[in-house]
Amino acid sequence: MCGIVALLNYNYAENFLTPLAHRGPDNQGFWRDSHIQMGEARLAIQDVTDKGNQPMVSSDGRYILIFNGEIYNHEKLRDELKDLDYKFNSTSDTETLLYALCHWGKAVLPRLNGIFAFCFYDSQLNKLLVARDSMGVKPLYYYTLGASVIFSSEIKAMLPFAPELTLDTMRIKDYLSFLYCPGAGTPVKEIEKVLPGDYSEIEVAKLSSFDKIQWNQFLKVKPTGKYRAFNTEAEAIDALDEKLQAAVKRQLLSDVPIGYFLSGGLDSSLLVAMVKKLTNEKLTCFTIKTDFDVSEDFVNDLPYAKMVANYLDVDLEVLEADIDIVNNFDKMIWHLDEPQADAAPLNVYAISKRARELGFKVLIGGVGADDLFSGYRRHQMIQFEKLSKLFPAIFHRVISPKLLNGDKPLFRKIKKVLFEFDKPIEKRLANYHIWLPAARINYLLSRQLDSKTFIEYKPSQILIDKLDEIQNEKSWINRMLYWETNYFLPDHNLNYTDKMGMAHGVEIRVPYLDNEVVRFANELNPRLKVNGNTTKYILRKVAERYLPTEVIYRSKTGFGAPVRKWIKEDLDTMVKERLHPVSLEKIGLFNPDEVWKLIHENKKGKVDASYPIWCLLAIESWVRQFMNQELAAIPTR
Repeated sequence: MCGIVALLNYNYAENFLTPLAHRGPDNQGFWRDSHIQMGEARLAIQDVTDKGNQPMVSSDGRYILIFNGEIYNHEKLRDELKDLDYKFNSTSDTETLLYALCHWGKAVLPRLNGIFAFCFYDSQLNKLLVARDSMGVKPLYYYTLGASVIFSSEIKAMLPFAPELTLDTMRIKDYLSFLYCPGAGTPVKEIEKVLPGDYSEIEVAKLSSFDKIQWNQFLKVKPTGKYRAFNTEAEAIDALDEKLQAAVKRQLLSDVPIGYFLSGGLDSSLLVAMVKKLTNEKLTCFTIKTDFDVSEDFVNDLPYAKMVANYLDVDLEVLEADIDIVNNFDKMIWHLDEPQADAAPLNVYAISKRARELGFKVLIGGVGADDLFSGYRRHQMIQFEKLSKLFPAIFHRVISPKLLNGDKPLFRKIKKVLFEFDKPIEKRLANYHIWLPAARINYLLSRQLDSKTFIEYKPSQILIDKLDEIQNEKSWINRMLYWETNYFLPDHNLNYTDKMGMAHGVEIRVPYLDNEVVRFANELNPRLKVNGNTTKYILRKVAERYLPTEVIYRSKTGFGAPVRKWIKEDLDTMVKERLHPVSLEKIGLFNPDEVWKLIHENKKGKVDASYPIWCLLAIESWVRQFMNQELAAIPTR
């Protein structure tokens, strides 16, 4: 609901919230002492009066809080605090969080059911508590330079106070491999993400250039290999239905109007149906008409969105997908804060813009369902892994690539399985997240690498090493979902969801990532997630109680845009100009010969590299806007 900044051990700064004005158009507030400066740009959602403004100071003046997000169970916590004789001046969840931290300190963190990133300061002890929600719904970055530290909702707010920024070549390679950066890294060495579920206690006055911020986890929900027992499948379906309804009800907490994403797919449609059941109110929903080239594996969702809207009797606002990608590319990267390579953010951006024009500050969407209940095509490939072992080696190496010569994403994934059949299964499954071979990425950046860095880059190992945290979980479905919830979800989907919504002062809520739903999903037998070739099996069974069969069991489609067509056609001039050898030499990262070899092979269809080329454009845009600090000309909405 906000944008926050905390400057530790900095000289007095003017209005350091200007780069975050889009996140909080309703109010800007500041608090300072000799050790710390704190500011918050507010998007007023709960208690829209001045009583909810931040930084919020405790009644005795000792404690100060800046907070971005929502605490959905704050009323229960407030009742407990009232019993302990705490007095409240507002109905804001910010004040509830303030006094919960005053009373319980870090011990309250696992009890918070919400989306949040905050800085809580004890001005008497000069001690700062920093935390980010357990799923990473709300972003939080930090920059360190000697004894000075900055925390911020977005990287761009740090730039005026960050004189030393060094491009991190290994992380640039991660963006090219995954199309996002998994884990704590960012494009520069001096700035990192606070990881989901992490907190730190910092003695601000005692910070020195030798100190490194120490992080601890307050909550990490993960599979254990032990599954919740149900007497019948119907009992499991009932339990999930109940959990989801409770989560949706919690997330309707708002003093401003709420709108809804309605793509026509299972995840958003089920949430809208549950809201309709819980409230029986006339709802306003938003969708994008995406009638793209079938080679991109997109289907026009609009007929399904209209079907659901008619079925549930809700209003549907339809936006045309007339995206001016050439003129919006830099704007998208500026708001993303990172050089992510995906076009889906543009759809979230467009819907959020229209929602705000109609007076909606809050949208509810279906992010997270695929990551908890197994909804991606790469999860289906586990079944194909078993079948692939039945074929002889010559089929894998020679015959299958010729037979599977289509452009469909499913064909591309099957070919990958068949060609890599002799590798360990964890390596093969991890490679579904990788867009270019590590060796090829090394060559793209080879001018900048010493031999050690060249050899050591193994992106799939990032995922494989993560499995050490769940050694008792033997199901490959749950193992893959652990990758999703630790990397793809927070570092890709949630980053662009938050940034594109807040670009227009719109908060996007995600009921599937409610604490109780996440716990339930992690205790669920994987057979209830993928049943045969049916993904999100139990979620579809719940949806049978709410939605037409045609919506529940339709083929999955993407929430994106025709990137392959754009790279070869619409963005061809941009590719030629921005990835021209002269332009690449200015960036100083890439080998122009290798870049153009990749571009030519992609055009001829020898490789499927449109997304990595998009990523090269994103990196170029990011470096030009952030490293050169050309923020005087901030893109307008």
